[in-house]
Amino acid sequence: MVFSNKPVQFLLVALVASIPYFGFANPAVDSLSIANVAVTEHHAEATPEKKPFDATELINTHIGDSHEFHIADWGGHPISFYLPVILWTNTGLEIFSSERFHHDNEAKHIIDVNGQKLVRSNEVIYYADKFEKLTVEERKNGAFEFDARPLNFSITKNVFSMFISAIIMFLLFLAVARSYKKNQLAPKGIAGFLEPLVTFVRDDIARPNIGEKKYEKYMPYLLTIFFFIWINNLIGLIPFFPFSSNLTGNIYFTFVMALITFIITTLSGNKDYWGHIFNTPGVPFWLAPIMIPVELIGMLTKPFALMIRLFANITAGHIIILSLVSLIFIFETVVVSPISGAFVLFMSVLEMLVAALQAYVFTLLSALFIGQAVAEHDHH
Repeated sequence: MVFSNKPVQFLLVALVASIPYFGFANPAVDSLSIANVAVTEHHAEATPEKKPFDATELINTHIGDSHEFHIADWGGHPISFYLPVILWTNTGLEIFSSERFHHDNEAKHIIDVNGQKLVRSNEVIYYADKFEKLTVEERKNGAFEFDARPLNFSITKNVFSMFISAIIMFLLFLAVARSYKKNQLAPKGIAGFLEPLVTFVRDDIARPNIGEKKYEKYMPYLLTIFFFIWINNLIGLIPFFPFSSNLTGNIYFTFVMALITFIITTLSGNKDYWGHIFNTPGVPFWLAPIMIPVELIGMLTKPFALMIRLFANITAGHIIILSLVSLIFIFETVVVSPISGAFVLFMSVLEMLVAALQAYVFTLLSALFIGQAVAEHDHH
């Protein structure tokens, strides 16, 4: 199958346009700095104390979200791809590059944005004056301290990954559509690879769980979540830019995906579905005060299970792989590297299977919940 040159040209133009976002860490002070101490000759000659390796910090950094991609280190300086910071502050909308924070993530560097002093701590951006008043516990739960921070609509690593996966899906299925338009016979190329997956979702997930009469209505949603989750799972396994994000291991993402399934299920519920909740068949009427809350809780546990299952399985895989890599630095010997590398390779191959399996499970359970909502029961 022949691809159009237009998508390739677009990607090349986008790559050239993004070159300014690459940069070395700038040691110069931007706006304000909390401390500005002159370096004496004594300090220059002193040997810096070696910082002990912290595996927990490494793992949390890699599985968490970020405002920039750390690509590599060169000459003692990190090379990064800086993403745009988009904030709704007390004075309105502010957009600037994350480069202005100079890789500071401990609220030590203050920047001035149109007269507003901002700091960043654990990838959460705060007003500098309000951050100083927060307790240690409040700083740990900083994402929920809405009075101390502006609304953050930034394009982070996870958001960037979401855009990448959306573009990949668009190009893939655009190519499939063109292939079917040109070739009415057996599919070839990308279409030949994707057609069995589409028929698998239709014949093994949608039809058995939703039913022959209504499954077609929900096929676009089921296909979208299957390929969207699968592609993002694979992107998380690629350890270099512009991939390496952990979108499906982010509980906010899995919460939204589960919420969408919950909304579709709730809006699709027929009278039999709601009748089973508020008037459970075969249960005496005097048990209704007990059964109705139980059934309503059951409605909520379904999306909760979807959310936790995807989040926990993807995050666990990343943690295991990073822990195996950390063994080399913990023991500080290359003797461990062949053993660690072999297990990392094994786990990476296993995670490729898990990536497809979790996409299948999420789609299957979504179809099952929708099928329960639209099922029509025979009344005798």
